[in-house]
Amino acid sequence: MIDMPEGLCYLEAMRSGTTRPSTKQREGKRYYPTPALEKGLDILELFAGSPEGMTISEVARRLNRTMSEIFRMLLCLEQRGYLAQSANKERYHLTLRLFRLAQEHPPTKRMVTEALPIMHWLAHELRQSCHLGVLDGGHVVILAQVDSPQSTGFYVKVGSKVDLMHAATGHVILAYQNEDACERAIEEWALETRKKKPADLDSHLAKIRVRGYERRASYEVAGIINISFPVLNSQGNAVAGLTVPYVKRIEDTVSILQVIATLRTASRQISEAMGATPQAETLMAAKGTVKQSLAKTKK
Repeated sequence: MIDMPEGLCYLEAMRSGTTRPSTKQREGKRYYPTPALEKGLDILELFAGSPEGMTISEVARRLNRTMSEIFRMLLCLEQRGYLAQSANKERYHLTLRLFRLAQEHPPTKRMVTEALPIMHWLAHELRQSCHLGVLDGGHVVILAQVDSPQSTGFYVKVGSKVDLMHAATGHVILAYQNEDACERAIEEWALETRKKKPADLDSHLAKIRVRGYERRASYEVAGIINISFPVLNSQGNAVAGLTVPYVKRIEDTVSILQVIATLRTASRQISEAMGATPQAETLMAAKGTVKQSLAKTKK
């Protein structure tokens, strides 16, 4: 393989129609353009944000491509099962193949397998629903969910995507990431949403680390209080968030304090199954305390 200078790589990418440089290129690392692959990924990412589907001409216009090249790509993606046509054959939409592939990824599949029995116990104990979410770019994706055994309640569907900054699950995962991983996730969110990082986010995440969990009213549904604990790996970093969207029912004897205590037990059990040690959460809390102290000193 010819070792092409990075500047030439970028020019070649521009000539070949690459829509944007990768994260690695932005970080100053060597970048080799792959136009066909990037074109296919651009199409998948475009459909991911268009649940109503799109026509060939709409895709071509949005990606600034010709109808013929988009037609060939859509045909290939349809044959591979990533896209499907509507009943009238006019529009394409994304299938669940990508979601199924993500679930088949060994770490993810193992986590869901370990978590589900504990989540069923949690839902039975609290008579509330619960869900397990992970970071995906600027969003939280729900990997697993268990309904409340009660006839009434609130739940979030498996496969749902929620804005990172509008999710208790997202906040608790960010709080228990190392500094570099946290900043990368926030940068991806900013790029996707074209919004600025909330001014109070750092102090808020530090408070979560000290407290050990997130508790806040739902951004989307009145009357719901989301309580979320981190699921940690062997390095003490969050790989997911376990959340109960608490609904107060009339004559319900389960209090928020009981939810917090039981949810803490469940999240620790899943964390231990993922290789976390009992000291991991304590260490992250200590880091949060140090960061808060440094922030106050600077002020």
